[in-house]
Amino acid sequence: MGKQSISRTGVDRRADELDTIASVLPIDRRDELAELLTDQDIETLRHLVNEGMGENTLRALTSDLAYLQAWSLAATGGSLPWPAPEALLLKFVAHHLWQPDQREIDPHHGMPSAVEQSLRDQRFLRSSGPHAPDTVRRRLASWSTLTKWRGLTGHFSSPSLKSAIRLAVRATPRPRKRKSAKAVTGDVLAKLLATCNTDSLRDIRDRAILMVAFASGGRRRSEIAGLRREQLTVEPPITVENGPPLPSLAIHLGRTKTSGSDRDEVVYLTGRPVDALNVWIAAARIEGGSVFRKVDRWGNISKRALEPSAVNAIVKQRAALAGLDPGEFSAHGLRSGYLTEAANRGVPLPEAMEQSCHRSVQQASSYYNNATRRNGRAARLL
Repeated sequence: MGKQSISRTGVDRRADELDTIASVLPIDRRDELAELLTDQDIETLRHLVNEGMGENTLRALTSDLAYLQAWSLAATGGSLPWPAPEALLLKFVAHHLWQPDQREIDPHHGMPSAVEQSLRDQRFLRSSGPHAPDTVRRRLASWSTLTKWRGLTGHFSSPSLKSAIRLAVRATPRPRKRKSAKAVTGDVLAKLLATCNTDSLRDIRDRAILMVAFASGGRRRSEIAGLRREQLTVEPPITVENGPPLPSLAIHLGRTKTSGSDRDEVVYLTGRPVDALNVWIAAARIEGGSVFRKVDRWGNISKRALEPSAVNAIVKQRAALAGLDPGEFSAHGLRSGYLTEAANRGVPLPEAMEQSCHRSVQQASSYYNNATRRNGRAARLL
């Protein structure tokens, strides 16, 4: 058996092993990943699956690992060494955080053209120019995490690496952009909901998605797309003055992006969002499994869950129907919009954070600070 046949057999075996974790880690580039990743890479991913790591985290780690392997092969001619030497980490920073002005003077500045072209040919690199600092930090963090899971110690906290990143970011300032240019606050949400004004299954579904995603604390699109009937628990009605009791529902999120491994996050819905969700569940006859599913043009409901990207598409489609610029809104706008609306209505920050499941007071309070400054006396001196 020739060397090429042996190599091909190894790739096929890794492809089969990737299939074994596909139910937890959906992969649309299996064959390409099998070419890039080593046997030890696959074993690390399998170990992470067995450890119960969240699907989104696994997906991000796999994506970053594939990129790092592709970059290493293009930049050094070999697979990633474990642990990576400090010089390789500095090379990674130099290839991704560079100054466009300096490249005009020195064509060797930044990522070499051959490395760049190789990554483009493999569809790992699409945009031109230096990477966003957050992207570089995230990939280095993934690299560090994978190193630790292999039982090794890396150089990711070295003063030289931290200094290189700090100096590179300072030399090439980039304005920080929000994930959604505009928050979907209460007034914007009302406009989106007004477009769901028929009895069609799609309108009923989209109305429930928008209301549940917003009212449950601005849930992430992956949490909404992955919501299952088994996560919902009917709670006792909420008594209110001068009105009938309001229906109440608990959503058991389990482990989220920001919670600990042993923490079961629970958020609550009350009133109109519960009604909207119940109408969809009844209309779609959902007795178990995925709550939000695809509806085709003939009104047929799929048995499979919506993709997270579909939640983003729904927000943009409804924004366009409402006469708004869809480019200014995204699914994340529901999350930032919830906190912004809570601040505008005087809801205490700790109470809002319990519902949104934010762990960072600094991040959550930024919405409150903006609302306070906008409505405060300091902004109305004239």
